[in-house]
Amino acid sequence: MSTNSLKPLVLHAHHTGPNPYKVAIALEKLDLAYTVKLWDFSASSSGVKGAEFTAINPNGRVPALEDPNTGVTSWESLACINYLLRVYDQGGKLGPSKAAGEQGRADFDAWTSFLVSTMGPMMGQCNWFRHYHENKNDDAYKRYEAQALRCFEVLEGQFKKHGGQWVLAGEGPTAVDYHFEPWMRQHEFAGLSLEKYPSVKAWFARTQELPEVVRAYKTVKGGEQA
Repeated sequence: MSTNSLKPLVLHAHHTGPNPYKVAIALEKLDLAYTVKLWDFSASSSGVKGAEFTAINPNGRVPALEDPNTGVTSWESLACINYLLRVYDQGGKLGPSKAAGEQGRADFDAWTSFLVSTMGPMMGQCNWFRHYHENKNDDAYKRYEAQALRCFEVLEGQFKKHGGQWVLAGEGPTAVDYHFEPWMRQHEFAGLSLEKYPSVKAWFARTQELPEVVRAYKTVKGGEQA
């Protein structure tokens, strides 16, 4: 499918959380035209809990992705990126390497799942108990801090295992790196340090310089308010 004849996809987002940026990075790497519609957290007509947005995503969270070229709407960052991989990544830029076979596909799914189900939620809870919980609760924060740092250690071990520059062994970044980057960008806000994880720290610096990452952050932050 030629990207030149496509109508722009619509990425529903807000600019303060990590998950919409994952999808924007993939869109940029695939050279797909898209527009960004920014929502707030209210139940008003401009909010993710309002009727207009919950008609797009009944869970009332961003991101969501509408594709006028296929009529398909996806929501949750994992589903959005998997949709883009299936429909638009015909050259296999972002998915698991074909040469890696079934083990490569399993590794791709495992590391994506690790971020979505474990590391991301642990960091999110650090953010919550550090900044937003009404009553200070150091015990809760320490519990999630320990779990987030354990996840950093697991990721550090992956880099040391294969000695490469990206989460999966290979010459370039994949969608797995795109899932991790926006969450890792939250580490200082969450009160977490990368000093004990030099491979992760080097990876993070590397991913922030990727052109698709730079463009994605600029585009999302410049989106149109709902």
